[in-house]
Amino acid sequence: METLTRKQKIFNFPVVKILLALLTFMAVVIIGQQIAAKLLALTPLDKDYRNLLKGLFVSFSCIFSYILFFKKYDKRTITEFATKGLAKNLLIGISIGFILQSCTILVMYLNGNYSIVNINPVSFILIPFTIMFTVAIIEEILVRGIIFRIVEEKLGSYISLTISSVLFGILHLANPHGTLISGICITMAGFMLGAAFIFSRNLWFPIALHFAWNFTQSGIYGAITSGNEKTNSLLEAKIQGPEFITGGEFGPEGSIQAIVFCALGTILLLALSRKQNKIVKPYWKN
Repeated sequence: METLTRKQKIFNFPVVKILLALLTFMAVVIIGQQIAAKLLALTPLDKDYRNLLKGLFVSFSCIFSYILFFKKYDKRTITEFATKGLAKNLLIGISIGFILQSCTILVMYLNGNYSIVNINPVSFILIPFTIMFTVAIIEEILVRGIIFRIVEEKLGSYISLTISSVLFGILHLANPHGTLISGICITMAGFMLGAAFIFSRNLWFPIALHFAWNFTQSGIYGAITSGNEKTNSLLEAKIQGPEFITGGEFGPEGSIQAIVFCALGTILLLALSRKQNKIVKPYWKN
């Protein structure tokens, strides 16, 4: 009986839980991509549609594996993916992401750094939609669903928010053309996404916000996202000017104004969360 108790303590230790969850989740992502790619290669579907289906398969595999893992591990109902309020969380998240990214581009436009060259067919948004949808789900489950949520249980909302957001920024420094400003912005975006989870206590809200921020940037306005290669987009644009306004080769989210807008979003969400008593205190204050 004593040995079993030790095992329970070891498996309930936050670092152990995080590591096991991350290993399980990443295995699902990697294996899921391989299986989907091989199966879809046997079909006559166009490459874009194969990528869309692969993205959907991986995304739902991620959600299913998260629910199954923590349902068995924590022996609880997984409320992070509850369908109650789903439409509201998606609508608000997408709206905030679209508005904040549009404001970031608007600053560039007003400064003469952004101009529209061509308007492409709507079908051009298929690839960026698939990519950003999948990326949002994977990153939010990893950073907010696993790391932030588990650390928050012991250290509270503010410390966990800081740790997970700084880690989020550091991980993106490995992206091509990363700069100090882009690192600060991604870190601040991490604060905003974490604050979205605190406010909603649901992963759909930060997933929707994350997706809309990235998709609006690359799929609609034709800019680079996080230093990655430019994808097809609804608007074909010419972006030029000072790096601190345009984000340079990292993309608009590496700009000064993006930091400001993400900070404003963070402050608003945390203020609402505090007002509604959704902030978790560290264990030593309980």
